[in-house]
Amino acid sequence: MMSIRSLAGACLSAIVALGAFAVPASAQNYPTRTITMIVPFAAGGPTDVISRIVTAHMAQTLGQSIVIENVVGAGGTTATTRAARAANDGYTLITGHMGTHAASVPLYPKLAYHPEKDFEPVALLAGTPILILARKDFPPKDLKEFVTYVKANAEKVNAAHAGIGSVSHASCELLNSILGIKPVGVPFNGTGPAMNALVAGQVDYMCDQIVNAVPQINAGTIKAYAVATPERNPSLPNVPTTTEAGLPAFQAQAWNAIFAPKGTSPAIVATLNAAAIKALDDENVRKRLLELGSVIPAPANRTPEALATLVKNEIAKWTPVLKPAT
Repeated sequence: MMSIRSLAGACLSAIVALGAFAVPASAQNYPTRTITMIVPFAAGGPTDVISRIVTAHMAQTLGQSIVIENVVGAGGTTATTRAARAANDGYTLITGHMGTHAASVPLYPKLAYHPEKDFEPVALLAGTPILILARKDFPPKDLKEFVTYVKANAEKVNAAHAGIGSVSHASCELLNSILGIKPVGVPFNGTGPAMNALVAGQVDYMCDQIVNAVPQINAGTIKAYAVATPERNPSLPNVPTTTEAGLPAFQAQAWNAIFAPKGTSPAIVATLNAAAIKALDDENVRKRLLELGSVIPAPANRTPEALATLVKNEIAKWTPVLKPAT
């Protein structure tokens, strides 16, 4: 006859065994093959650049390659819809941002996904301050002259952006609402192509993430009037803040983050989050991101829970700003 102690031990062993089966084998072994990271804009833009820097390190940690797939269209919502409908097995992810996971809600009444309901937040990768930029031969010499000029020529000037709902579109909508103007918007399939048009002098100005602009500003191929943050950015120490330059009302900073389709296993999310955190702590990754002007998130802001809160707050922030634009 089995003793009480032996019976208790057998029960404990059974419980432990059942616990092991609580996590699907696929999650326990993850990843076993290549992961696809969807980037919702053309190659060369800030989201693409940040995604490639971080995922290259994540791939080393995970022991599997991560392939970047650029899917353009509709301000990033085409790719984001595709990611939301992908299998929730951890092999299709997306690097989203303020546009795809916040600004899209008020701008697209018939949006095919909801950022809070259709995704599992994985990790915040970087903050990206917004700059007010212009073609190098745009007449205004500083931000005060820029404000005066665009107000006087509102029907003539145009502003480039990466599509309705993109960061470049949303942030310039905020700027234009502060200035009380409605310039002609010129959409592109990403800020990479939009930046090329600005460098070529084909468009007048744009609001863009700092990651996309530092090389061009340093090369003198475009103008930078101000950075829309409380403090100057170390990568562009000579560019004043909007407050210093006379437009304190314009404050804007975007961000990039990894999301997985809703229902992705918590174990897989945890594995991906740990790999992302390890990348953000890597000296070379940090150096590259900081050189581009990115703001690396503090440890407390790198959790899935913190990212979920950020998305909720950003939707609440941008909805009243962008709703009138629909």
